[in-house]
Amino acid sequence: MLSTDTDLQDLLGSFIYRHQLSSKFVDIAQKWFIPLCKSLELHHDGAETPFFVGINGCQGSGKSTLSDFLVEYLTKICGLNVITLSLDDFYFSKATRLALSIKIHPLLATRGVPGTHDVETLKTVLTDLKQRRFPLSIPRFNKATDDPFEHSQWLNVDKPVDIVIMEGWCWGVNAQPTSLLADPINRLELEEDTTGAWRHYVNRQLHISYEPLYKMMDYWIMLKAPSFQSVETWRCEQEHKLKLTLGVVEGNNSNHAGLMSDQQIRRFIQYYQRLTEHGLATLDEQCETVFELDSERNIVSARVIK
Repeated sequence: MLSTDTDLQDLLGSFIYRHQLSSKFVDIAQKWFIPLCKSLELHHDGAETPFFVGINGCQGSGKSTLSDFLVEYLTKICGLNVITLSLDDFYFSKATRLALSIKIHPLLATRGVPGTHDVETLKTVLTDLKQRRFPLSIPRFNKATDDPFEHSQWLNVDKPVDIVIMEGWCWGVNAQPTSLLADPINRLELEEDTTGAWRHYVNRQLHISYEPLYKMMDYWIMLKAPSFQSVETWRCEQEHKLKLTLGVVEGNNSNHAGLMSDQQIRRFIQYYQRLTEHGLATLDEQCETVFELDSERNIVSARVIK
């Protein structure tokens, strides 16, 4: 456990370097994230079971960065055992999604929306963590290949966890009233979901399979984008960063078929638009902490209930 100002500065410097962040992250962490960490530590204090934290934020909003910082600080400064899970790591394989696309609707071949995650495995993992059943393995998904990693590359957890952080773009978002599904929200729905079967299926899966798991969360955090229009820019930046990390040369993705061009991303984010906008309009009411973002992903204000 770290305890001095020097240790904290070293932690921040190392975190900034590993995540390729600007130096202004120091101010962000001190103003917004460290107080949040201290609050979560207090909430966990004395708990006999893990404290579950749900994080919602649209694509590219900074969920992974926030989650990683919470783990780093709570582990090294507070001495807690903390892990983070991502809804993205529970995507079905390409083969399973292809089967869904044939059986239910062609749009289900593309990962992203509720109905394309292995929710049963997610439920098992969350339950095992809650009941402290160890050891257990947590899936990891390889976006570069659009398939899960081999089981040997999954995260192994072999001792009790104090805080579990669960993040996802639609995590916490409830199903829409069916009356709102009648009209297509974008060109993708207009041209490729003409009967509405896809969006009705997604909405039903959200209600049946995802909403029950939300009840396992003890505390909710939202990174709230100013609008859906920011998602395209943020998602492109996210993909460019992934390509840079993998050393992929533009136009040569032969070994990373899951990577996308900016044009592909513009189509891809249409899969997310309906529930992203629904979440932006409704989710903050159920969150304990909401960080309001501007178009540059800067936190401009925060609402903290407890």
